[in-house]
Amino acid sequence: MIINITPFKGQHCETTATGTLLKHIGIELSEPMLFGIGEGLGFIYWKMKTMEYPFLGGRIKTDLLTQNIAHHLQLELIVKETSSKQKAWDGVKQLIDDGQPVGLKLDCYHLQYFSRPFHFAGHYATIYGYDDTYAYLVDTQQQGCLVKTSLESLAMARAEKGPMASKNLYYTLQKTQQSYNLNKIILTAISNNAKTYLNPPITNIGYKGIFKATKAIFEWFHSSKNIEQEFRHTARLMEKGGTGGALFRNLYRDFLKESYELLGLKPLNDAYEQFTEIANMWNTVSACFEKVSESKDIAYIEQASAVMKAISEKEKMAMKLLSSL
Repeated sequence: MIINITPFKGQHCETTATGTLLKHIGIELSEPMLFGIGEGLGFIYWKMKTMEYPFLGGRIKTDLLTQNIAHHLQLELIVKETSSKQKAWDGVKQLIDDGQPVGLKLDCYHLQYFSRPFHFAGHYATIYGYDDTYAYLVDTQQQGCLVKTSLESLAMARAEKGPMASKNLYYTLQKTQQSYNLNKIILTAISNNAKTYLNPPITNIGYKGIFKATKAIFEWFHSSKNIEQEFRHTARLMEKGGTGGALFRNLYRDFLKESYELLGLKPLNDAYEQFTEIANMWNTVSACFEKVSESKDIAYIEQASAVMKAISEKEKMAMKLLSSL
């Protein structure tokens, strides 16, 4: 069974998966707009004892982006989880048979079309068909957009455990009788995102997390078991791992530009210019991490730390500006 769909062509996995579901019900918004009204901008420096090395994330918690989008667009979001692989597949299979594409949360390590597999259980894709051997998916542009993986590999990807994992999570979006006003949504989403960013519940989140990371990356460097692999992988996740580059700042920058073009509010253009600079600074940080992996020279950690200190303050000021809208 294959559903006739038009894939959403995106850089970030969750906006691509959710954007595909939205297109199927007749809602077409740009990827930056989806990221922005999803209140997606954030930061986390995350290191658990079970993790080999830290994770630098540039967005809000997984799953929340789609929840925010559905809320603002007055849509019905149905999310289901089960620990049973069979029930998980039966539920998705029935929806596809009924003509409904389905969003999936996966560990991309098991997906056969990934050329460089790695464990990350917060990956999203949309399934739009299946046959006796393969599942047919929509993934990001860099992963090939329209792709396929074996049913067995899909089952493993859905059931994998670990950080950010869910129990075979799948979701659908449906229209309701309620309408929405995009201009109002934009202002509400920006305000919500700014307030959340500026008031992190713990110090490794938001601008405070960036500042904390300026010291933590030295500890990481000195305790690393494989500097070459760890810092290279982190740099590539920051730039090419579905984020739009620069830890999602490019997407948020473009969202602010699009919002300014719609609303004409000067603070939106001012914040757009600030995030243009900030995004370039994050590019510098990832480049430093690449150089660390190549040279093992602590001088690049020192440079990255200095840039991140400046980023922390600049992002704080930009979000304060946006919180005043």
